[in-house]
Amino acid sequence: MGMPSKLKNFAVFVDGVSWAGEVPELTPPKLTRKMEEFRAGGMRTPVKVDLGTEALELEVTAGGWMKDALKQWGATGIGAVPLRFAGAVQNDDTGEWSKVEIFMRGRWEELDMGSDKAGDDTEFKAKATLSYYRLVWDDEDLIEIDATGLIEKIGGVDLTEKVRQILGI
Repeated sequence: MGMPSKLKNFAVFVDGVSWAGEVPELTPPKLTRKMEEFRAGGMRTPVKVDLGTEALELEVTAGGWMKDALKQWGATGIGAVPLRFAGAVQNDDTGEWSKVEIFMRGRWEELDMGSDKAGDDTEFKAKATLSYYRLVWDDEDLIEIDATGLIEKIGGVDLTEKVRQILGI
């Protein structure tokens, strides 16, 4: 038995600008397969057919108003805003550290400046819809999803290479 690896610290970068010290919370994209139930004649039980992935979203909570995000509002192009999460993960069993990075491209779908009251803390929440996602752990590519490039690589295996060849793209 061993101990889990835990995120001990992180930094967020938006369009190359560090938001370190400004973001206390980040919700990385939830990886969800799009599955449709299918049952045909001769089948006693339906199975779920894999149709790719659901849309990817990133949520960021900042400790105050974020001018850079406001300037990016309405950015044209589905990958107009480059985002990067850099995390320091430690295994409490061995004490070893790992570098976990998520490289993303997208655009802001929602900017929520919250409510303001004199003398109270503020929060600024931003949600981005993503067209690109790449998870790297200690320089090992684990997952890469490029929506417009028809790329889905898991553990270095390109699940869509043959499809791109068939389609001639």
